[in-house]
Amino acid sequence: MVLGEAAPRGSAEGAAAGRKQCAAARRKAFSLFVKAKEVPAASRCPGGGEGVRWRCCRQAFEELPGIHRHVALHHSGDVGRQAGLGAPPADAAARPSGRSCGGPEISWALPDTSHVSHDDLTSQVGDVLLYYCYCEVRDPEKLCAWQKALCQHLHLTGKVRVASEGINGTVGGSKVATSLYIKVMLSQPLFKNTLCQEDFKSSAGGAHCFPDLRVGVFKEIVPMGIDPKIVSYKETGIHLSPQEFHREVEQYLSQATQGQSDTILLDCRNFYESKIGHFQGCLAPDIRKFSYFPSYVDENLELFKDKRVLMYCTGGIRCERGSAYLRSKAVCREVYQLKGGIHKYLEEFPDGFYRGKLFVFDDRYAICSNEDIISACRYCGVLWDQYKLCSSQHCRQLVLTCPGCCNKGLTACCPVCQEKELKVTSRASGQILKEECECTRRRPRVPIEHVSPRMLDTGKY
Repeated sequence: MVLGEAAPRGSAEGAAAGRKQCAAARRKAFSLFVKAKEVPAASRCPGGGEGVRWRCCRQAFEELPGIHRHVALHHSGDVGRQAGLGAPPADAAARPSGRSCGGPEISWALPDTSHVSHDDLTSQVGDVLLYYCYCEVRDPEKLCAWQKALCQHLHLTGKVRVASEGINGTVGGSKVATSLYIKVMLSQPLFKNTLCQEDFKSSAGGAHCFPDLRVGVFKEIVPMGIDPKIVSYKETGIHLSPQEFHREVEQYLSQATQGQSDTILLDCRNFYESKIGHFQGCLAPDIRKFSYFPSYVDENLELFKDKRVLMYCTGGIRCERGSAYLRSKAVCREVYQLKGGIHKYLEEFPDGFYRGKLFVFDDRYAICSNEDIISACRYCGVLWDQYKLCSSQHCRQLVLTCPGCCNKGLTACCPVCQEKELKVTSRASGQILKEECECTRRRPRVPIEHVSPRMLDTGKY
């Protein structure tokens, strides 16, 4: 073909027809796959209560969008095989244009902000968004670059993790900026049928809640320390809505009071999170990082044997991988998780079974839904739940110290740090060395629970 000459019309029309045929085949296969998951009308009530219309992967769905999102997220390959769509031709990756049937491309679209004033776009009165989406990302670097451009365009700050398994983010900005961000994310072809409005958890805040913007590519979108290919989010526990979880906790607490519970209510967050807020009757592991959670499970398998486990975390993402890991050990009777995490639960039950503050990973440290204070000042023991960073620069752990103790100069996390506060150790570069203090030295990396059968029965850990 001569340079600059238009491609033959027949060739272009043939390619377009092929794409339409491919899309039609996928749609038909998708519908058939969903149809196969229907619960017969006669067995819907005993199968999980009125309203359950589909079951798949040990989960129940009452509405069509729910089962559609699940199939699109977890069974794309099954649908493709059912549609008779094989792998793309070997030279497909080398083609300069066109789109394969294997999955959506990443859109580089940025929202039009010409109608928004600079003051509205950068207002300090805004929100902090928390979200995640597990999906296949073929080009994480490209998604990362787009996310960075999008956040900068909207003057957002925060942290976004991108991996081949999806995206996890918490960003802050004005109400206009966060609203535009959600709109653009929902229109991104990569997240179609997997991300929806309710997946975004919002709380009062803004760009000032984060020191800067950090967007990067990682192996995991939540750092559990295990290859996603070994423990996949696709093997997760059964998702429970906030209403379902509330009923389960209510039943668990009632049975525990009578000494009849076969359930463990498991908080899979870090110790400093559960310290200022948690569900009543929960088991809260004394771990510093989520990457310690698998070892915690391994060391305490006997604890979970033949138990029903109700798991929860801040927004739901840690439960996705955490429940998958727990299920992989094949010791529990059932593993359930709170869909949307504590965030979504508190939206519907602000005065429910979760008491205290909800820890968040930004400069606010915590958000409040009820007036309960369940933690105390590290020095005097007065009720207190507002974290500050340890004043000793070599440590910088979180510490609960009330105003009275702060005024006395008690601003470090432990006596060791208090003594070292004035003896700052620096590297040649000027960076502060992180040293082990009394807090880290006395806390085992992976605690082994010594829980008696009676404690399990009463829900008092």
